Amino acid sequence: MTPSPSRDAAQPGAADPVAAPADDRYGLFAAARFELATGASAAGAALPQALWYFRDEVVAVPRPGAPVAAFARGVDAFDDLRRWAAVWSEAMPADLPPLVWVAAPDLHAHGRLAADGTALTLGARTLPVRWVPKIPLNRAYADATSFAHFATRPLRLRGTEQAGGFTIRSVWPADYRLGADLAARPLDPHGDPGAALRALMREAPRGGAASPFAACTLWARTATAAPAGAPVLAFVVNGAQGADDEAHAGHFAIATGRIAADGGIGDWLVNDFYTLDSESEKGIVAAPVPLDNYLGDLNAGQAWYRPSVLVVAVLRDPAAANLVQSALGRIYNHFYRHQLVYYHPDVNCTSISVDTLRTLGLAIPTRPAAHPVAAALGFPLLVARERSLARARQQCDYFSADPTRLLPAAALEQILAALGALVEPRRRAATADGTLARLLARDLDALLFLRVPQFPSSRVWGDAPVATLAEYFARLPRPPAQPVIVPVPARPFPDALRDPDLLPPPWRRSDVVAGVWGIVLLVGIPSLLAALRRRLRRRRRAL
Repeated sequence: MTPSPSRDAAQPGAADPVAAPADDRYGLFAAARFELATGASAAGAALPQALWYFRDEVVAVPRPGAPVAAFARGVDAFDDLRRWAAVWSEAMPADLPPLVWVAAPDLHAHGRLAADGTALTLGARTLPVRWVPKIPLNRAYADATSFAHFATRPLRLRGTEQAGGFTIRSVWPADYRLGADLAARPLDPHGDPGAALRALMREAPRGGAASPFAACTLWARTATAAPAGAPVLAFVVNGAQGADDEAHAGHFAIATGRIAADGGIGDWLVNDFYTLDSESEKGIVAAPVPLDNYLGDLNAGQAWYRPSVLVVAVLRDPAAANLVQSALGRIYNHFYRHQLVYYHPDVNCTSISVDTLRTLGLAIPTRPAAHPVAAALGFPLLVARERSLARARQQCDYFSADPTRLLPAAALEQILAALGALVEPRRRAATADGTLARLLARDLDALLFLRVPQFPSSRVWGDAPVATLAEYFARLPRPPAQPVIVPVPARPFPDALRDPDLLPPPWRRSDVVAGVWGIVLLVGIPSLLAALRRRLRRRRRAL
């Protein structure tokens, strides 16, 4: 029997904020440093623009007096980050994010689900279970295969507990943890780390979508690669979705946190960027979010529709993770204000993350763009093919982008190459000039690889993400088949929330290309035709 989804899941009201779960963490930070509210009822340091996106969602906001990520007005987001990073020091306390999207007020770290999904056992208690509703645009949801899968393992659950039972919002397998005896899969010091990582990501069928959770050590300074309490800086790539031809490239995010006493990873904080200007079919909103939510939310969780991999830098000191998390909090402020506006070719989940790391001083190698010259020279053909100037400009920008700022898998391969250089004595001096690189070179104790499978559900299996644009286009269906795309409604940013200090959007390569072709078409071609007419007249006179 499939449980009926709840239609009345309780949320904190507009009254007083409530305490966050005492035994929880949000990445590097104790949850007790935050209080829970909805975006509509929250007060404090979070920007009104940020709270507007979460007005009906449960968020954790820093308690008064806590150091919270700030920002500078009237300046480009990454110029602001560059100036802030220049004066940052390890002596500064880590800035809390302006908010954390926790989605539900109650946490149960150790639960057991009945095989039919209708009851939850919490120690000596057994509660009836309801499930949050499926968002109408979401094309898949938990089913009997999901309940059977989760009934075999301990669970970490977020939801709402009421007299009538527990309404589940997110499900996370508590046995997805780092053991003391991780298998060793050492990288060849003389090989290409990017190629080795790509092979590892693809060695399991469908990118590991239906494979068990797996964790291994790529490199370690000491015998214990994942000690309890160790701080981590992790890089997350979610794979290709099944039945969605817009999602073959996957998704990218950065996580920070500490390894739990039992090796757990569910409370790591994932910094996730999605477009704010349309409604996600799965209800995703860009925000720092606990990893158990990021992967396990019934609608928005990545693990419900594709496999994921993580490259985890285990650190002996939290300085590098503090720096990155504080910087991302600053970037979120610019993002919610629309000083930094999502644009798929070059202001996307991957580019925002990679640009942050590079600005902080990690030398992530670039890769050449796919077809920048052909896109520029063939721009009129793109306009004719797309039947839209806007779409043609977007295609031009795709073909002109550094793949490490466009494709999550390409970014992860190059990040691993950068980290590998920092632990290689012969290359460390040439790559450890920036602040983040110096901290990582000093504190990096191990590099881990984690594979998180897709949860069984009514959705088709996903796959490993593509690593090149050529691979992306090769996966698209050929005519007469049409690409499978999920249309979503727009979410316009309210004019009342648009601050007067916002700078105009930057010029892009496609703006220059379109401008040059405009001049050619409006001036150059008429001039050429006039010159040809004059030449023909002279030839006739000569005859």
